[in-house]
Amino acid sequence: MLLTQPDHYERWDAMERTERDEFFAGLTRFADAVAERGSVVAGEGLAHHAQARTLGPGPDRTVTDGPFAEAAEQLGGFYLVDLPDLGTAVELARLLPDQITVELRPAVVE
Repeated sequence: MLLTQPDHYERWDAMERTERDEFFAGLTRFADAVAERGSVVAGEGLAHHAQARTLGPGPDRTVTDGPFAEAAEQLGGFYLVDLPDLGTAVELARLLPDQITVELRPAVVE
């Protein structure tokens, strides 16, 4: 589960303490619900995108500052969850704070 939001870091910096507390309460409700149906394998918020470095493709692997994607939405965090199926993941993702977009993608396990 990838958590994105347009201008995520600017919005976060502008939030009042009560708004942040509500946001974290939503994350806690989500984690509790996942624990009832599966498990949270990993999850973290990510540092500001200005701290990111991207290595390009090719033999030289050119390093550039920031994220590579030219997108308005910024990746703010992720959850790696172990759940029975995609339907359950969709159901539980609806519990995350509604200010963010959630992309669900199965992990490749071989």
